[in-house]
Amino acid sequence: MRTAARTGLVAVATALVGAVAAAPAGARVAEPSGARVAVSADAPASWTAAPAAGRPYAYLEGPAGSVLQDTLSLTNPGVRPLTVRLSGQGAPVAFAARTVTVPARTRADVPFAVTVTADTPPGEHRGTVRASAAGREIRVDLRLRVSGPRIAALTVEDVHVDTTTGALRYTLVNRGTTVLAPHLAVRAEGLLGTVLDRPVRPLPLTLKPGRRATRTEAWPDPPALDSVTVRLTATAEGAAPATARAEASFASGPALAGAAGLLLLAAGGGGYAVRRRGRSRTQRAPAGVNT
Repeated sequence: MRTAARTGLVAVATALVGAVAAAPAGARVAEPSGARVAVSADAPASWTAAPAAGRPYAYLEGPAGSVLQDTLSLTNPGVRPLTVRLSGQGAPVAFAARTVTVPARTRADVPFAVTVTADTPPGEHRGTVRASAAGREIRVDLRLRVSGPRIAALTVEDVHVDTTTGALRYTLVNRGTTVLAPHLAVRAEGLLGTVLDRPVRPLPLTLKPGRRATRTEAWPDPPALDSVTVRLTATAEGAAPATARAEASFASGPALAGAAGLLLLAAGGGGYAVRRRGRSRTQRAPAGVNT
C-alpha cells in the first residue's frame, strides 16, 4: 500500500511539473489563496475597469435634480504602476480624480457621481464611463433611470405682431417633465375674413422640460389696411393644444393715402349731389308760384 501511494504521488508531481513547463511564458498559474502571483516583467498585463462588486454595468436611479453616486474599480495586475485617465460621455459624470495611478498588483476603487439636472425627463437614459491607459480604452455602460411622473405640457406666450414687417414673434415653453417636439398652426382674421391660414406643421426644434424657445414666424404679405386677430396654436404628442392670440392694426402709408382719396372722392360726390338736388328744388319753386 505504501509503495502504491508513493507511486501515485510521484505521478501527480510529474504531471504538475510537465504542465508548468508547457505553459506559455508569462502565463499566470493559479496558486493557493493568499499567495502572490508571479508575472513576467516582459508580459503585457491586461488591466481592467468595471463597476464595483463585479456588476456588468453601472446602474443609477433617482429623481431629477439629484446627484447619484457609484464606484469604478480599476485593477492593475502588472508589475509597474499604471496611470488611468477617466472621462464620461452622454451623461454629466464627475470623478473623484480624472487621472488615477494604480500601483502594481493593486485594485483602486474610484468614486464618481452623475448629476441629474432638474430638466432631465423621467425614463431610461444611457451614458458611458471611459477608462484609458497604455494605449487601450475600456468603456463601461452607464444606465440611468430618472424617476417621476411623465407629464407633457406646452404653452405659447408673449405673442407679438410686427405691423411693419408682419413678422409674428412668440415663445414656446415646456412646462412638463418630458421632451417635446412642438407643432404650430397660425390663423389671422381681419374685418373682411381670413387673411392668413397656415395648417399645423412640425417645428425644427425639441424642448426639454423647463426650457423656452423664442421664435419668429414670417408673414411676407400682411394686409395693408386692416385690423386683425392672430391666433397661434401649438401642439405636441401627449400635450393639450395651447393657443395664444394677439391683436394688430395694419395701416401703411400708401393704403392710408388711397383710403383718404376715396373718402375725399366720396365726400366730393356727396357734396355735388346735395348741390345738384338744391338747384333742382330752386328751379321747381318759381314754376309752382306762376301756376
